[in-house]
Amino acid sequence: MHKPENHGSEQEREKIDTSAGFEQSDVKVGGLMVFIVAMGIFVAVTAVLSYGIGKVINAHLDKEDGPTSKWAKTVDIRQLGNLPNNPQMQNKVAELTQQFPTPRVQVDDGNQDVADLHAREDLLLDNYSWEDAAHSKVRIPIERAMELIAQHGLPVAPAAQTAPLMTGDSVPVVQAPLTNGFARTAFEQDEAAAEAAEARQREESK
Repeated sequence: MHKPENHGSEQEREKIDTSAGFEQSDVKVGGLMVFIVAMGIFVAVTAVLSYGIGKVINAHLDKEDGPTSKWAKTVDIRQLGNLPNNPQMQNKVAELTQQFPTPRVQVDDGNQDVADLHAREDLLLDNYSWEDAAHSKVRIPIERAMELIAQHGLPVAPAAQTAPLMTGDSVPVVQAPLTNGFARTAFEQDEAAAEAAEARQREESK
């Protein structure tokens, strides 16, 4: 059997006029218009849904936050301006921050808080201070306390009355502490090095 030849398509190809060098028929824009209209409808529906979802979420958040009070209120941060170059606005931010109850979020990873804690401990360790003024109890510097202990020794505690050990029990062993105090943080070491460098510069400039 022989396949029928497609004479119609050959005749159509023969009828195409290529003398102009370009397509002479008009572009069918029907499909493009359908796509553009469908895309516009999709964008409009998406925008309406996004707006509605945002309104629902904001309403839920406002309901959870409760009524506006001195602890929960909206602050227009646009009024703060350029904070690094505006000391008045920085003071305003500090004032707003102080209104929040403690504990507050740390802004420097706690480095300054630890340094302040160690500074207060140094004041207690290196100076005389009242422990109980009513009973005339005074804290003495740790260096003086070490001298007194070296001279007079530690007081001897009375022997503790121990009960006989039960089966399987053992005498607890007290381990020596790993350190004899707190260790300076890297932040404090950097500050101490900076202060030492400034002191050397002042001495060299004299």
